[in-house]
Amino acid sequence: MHVGKKTQKREKSAMTLSLYGSLVFAIVEIGMAVFSGSQAVLLDAVYDSVEFFMMLPSIFLIPLLYRPASEQHPFGYTQVETGFVVVKGAIMAAVTFGLIFNNIHLLLHGGHKVSFNTISAFELFACALSLTMAICLYFKNKHMSSPIVNIELQTWKIDCVVSLGMAIAFLLPIIVPFAGFQRITPYLDQIITIVLSAFMLPTPIKTVITGLRDLMLWPPETETVDDIKATVEPIIGGYGHKNLYYDIVRTGRKLWISVYITFDKDIISLSKFQILQTKCIAALAEKYQDFYFELLPDIQLDSMDEEKIKAHTEEEN
Repeated sequence: MHVGKKTQKREKSAMTLSLYGSLVFAIVEIGMAVFSGSQAVLLDAVYDSVEFFMMLPSIFLIPLLYRPASEQHPFGYTQVETGFVVVKGAIMAAVTFGLIFNNIHLLLHGGHKVSFNTISAFELFACALSLTMAICLYFKNKHMSSPIVNIELQTWKIDCVVSLGMAIAFLLPIIVPFAGFQRITPYLDQIITIVLSAFMLPTPIKTVITGLRDLMLWPPETETVDDIKATVEPIIGGYGHKNLYYDIVRTGRKLWISVYITFDKDIISLSKFQILQTKCIAALAEKYQDFYFELLPDIQLDSMDEEKIKAHTEEEN
């Protein structure tokens, strides 16, 4: 299965939209972080700044990702995307760890008071903007299933949830008028930042782990492999073939699926093979957009076959 130029244009359009959104977000959040001195707002500002600078090269990568496979590049250029995603995830994880350690240091040195009203209002505005961006990217990516756009979509979703959580948290000193609670207000900004960082950290770590699996050409996650088998096996099994061997790898957005059939007979029907392969491709196309599928005979030699080949080789020599 291949994707056309129309999909490429849609993907570039979605990434451009996210790029401008990240730029606006980063500028506004950096300004608010400087104005308020809030570590929590700084966390968002740093994330969105890294997001913006990492997104710039990704837009120029899109045409490269659609180039077909060749003898020089049998898997195409999709692993470039995987490498880019791994680098981005690693940078995000490193930034998050850095902010956690910095806020632990501030906690141990008396904390830092901020204007809760100002930050709450700003975070509600940031939540609304993030939600708008997430909805736009969702509809743009609905018929593409682009890994890069999907990462941007997940990032905006996280931004939305984080901003809403921060708005509620910074309203607590106003909503909860207890004297005991007021004692922890100097530490509230740092506590919120650490909690949010811990909440955001699994996403880039998971991205790095998944990307490294793809770069090393390991099989994708178990759920994907099981889904492919559940899609293909009923079709092939309907023709009486049960002994199947799978070779499945993923490079970036593309799945490479090879299914080997072990035959009990010496004669293989090519027309039957073609029918089986066409049906499998049609079934997989309903679930996956960009994949390569091939159905192959698994040729296994017994001891008699090996002796015949050896004898034939000796005769030729």
